[in-house]
Amino acid sequence: MELFNRIIEILEWNLIYTLIPAILTLFLIELFFKNRYQTKKVLNLICWLIIIYAILTWIYTFINIAIHPGELEFREMGEYNLEYWILFLSPLVLPFTLLIRKLASNFSYVLFVVFFIKIGFYFERYALIATSFLWDYMTENGNPEYTNSILLGIGLLFLQGITIAILPLGIFEIMKKRRVWQISK
Repeated sequence: MELFNRIIEILEWNLIYTLIPAILTLFLIELFFKNRYQTKKVLNLICWLIIIYAILTWIYTFINIAIHPGELEFREMGEYNLEYWILFLSPLVLPFTLLIRKLASNFSYVLFVVFFIKIGFYFERYALIATSFLWDYMTENGNPEYTNSILLGIGLLFLQGITIAILPLGIFEIMKKRRVWQISK
């Protein structure tokens, strides 16, 4: 179980958190170079990676419920009940809507799904950054290194996402050129 948890964690940090900048990069490439590159194929690859991640998340959740049934309680959360269910069901249900081909080929919908898969993570980062800015202004001994490290981490995630978008795009282009070269031979 520990190994499975570690695999999901590595997959999240190296792929899932970087999908927003990756999809935005693909969208900008498609916008500026209309049908020049195979952005739809890369978007399709990203959709399948999201679906595989969702299946792994389902497996992990069910195994965790079976092993530790008392830890996961479905109780009334009071005024935050709706938010709790959105945070719980979004990563488990939304990725499977990408099996519908028309939705999976829409950049904005895939971006919506990716955002809602990890909405809790993004809200937590927002809260950390916002409170650290407020804390820095409220006291004279503010700690800008903490805020800078969070912003550096976000910048690195964006850089990694851009790389994740361009790398498969380049591979698909090389495969396309190679196919054309073999046909003309």
